[in-house]
Amino acid sequence: MPMPEPAVPLWYLYGVTAALGLILGSFLNVVIHRLPREMSLIRPPSHCPECGQPVRWFDNLPLLSWVVLGGRCRSCRAAIPIRYPLVELAAAALLVAAVVRFGVTTRGAEAGVLSLALLALAVIDLEHHLLPDWLTLPGTAVGLGWSFTGGLASPRDAVIGSALGAAIPLVVIVVYRWVRGVEGMGLGDVKLLAMIGAFLGWRGVVLSLVLGATAGAAVGIGLIAAGRGSRDTELPFGTFLCAGALPALFWGEGMARVLGWTVLP
Repeated sequence: MPMPEPAVPLWYLYGVTAALGLILGSFLNVVIHRLPREMSLIRPPSHCPECGQPVRWFDNLPLLSWVVLGGRCRSCRAAIPIRYPLVELAAAALLVAAVVRFGVTTRGAEAGVLSLALLALAVIDLEHHLLPDWLTLPGTAVGLGWSFTGGLASPRDAVIGSALGAAIPLVVIVVYRWVRGVEGMGLGDVKLLAMIGAFLGWRGVVLSLVLGATAGAAVGIGLIAAGRGSRDTELPFGTFLCAGALPALFWGEGMARVLGWTVLP
C-alpha cells in the first residue's frame, strides 16, 4: 500500500529525522560506554574518561564537536574514539532509512526504535562480548507490546517469533555443549534473538539468524585464512545477529515472499 504524502517537504522531513538520529546517537554512545560498566546513564554528566573534566555543552554537539576538536578532549588532548561520530552517523542513517521504508507511521517508529537498539547492542557486544539484559529484556517487552498497535508483526507472530528466537539458540547451546563440551553461544544471544523475534516475528528471527551466522562464518574464515584466528577464536556473535536483523527489518518482507514463507502461519 503506498505511503501517504507527507505534509512537509521530504528534504525537511529527512533532515529533521537525521538531526534527531544524531542526538539519539550521542545518547547511544553514553549507553554503550556506561551500561557494560554498570554506571548510571544520568550521573555524573558527560565527562572525559581520561582527565575527568566535564564536557561543556558546545563540546558535546553530535558529530560537529568531534570534528572541531579534531577527535581529542579539549582539556587533556586525549583521543576520543572514532566510534563516537560513527555511532551518531549510523543512528541518523538508520532513522532516515526507517522513515524512507515505513513512513511517519507506527511501523516507522517501531523500526527506528529497533534499529537504535540493535546498533547499541552490536557495538557493546563488539567491544565487551556482552549483551546487557537492560536492553534485551525490555526490548522484548516493547516488541511484544508494539505488536498490538499495528506494528511490524502481528501479536501471534510476535509471540511465536520471540519463543522461536529463544528456543533456537538454547538448542544450539545444549547440543554444542554435549558435542564439544564448551559453550557455543551465550544466554545473551538467546535474549537478543527473543527480542528480534518479538519485533519481526518468526520470519524475521530466522532471517536474522541465517544472515548473522553467514556473516560470522565469513569473518571467522577470513581471520583463519589471514592467520589472525583459529577455530576457537571467540567472535561477538551478537554483533553479527544485529547486523543480520537490519536487512531482515528493511527487506524481510520481500525476502520472505521470495522464499515462499508468506503462506506459513
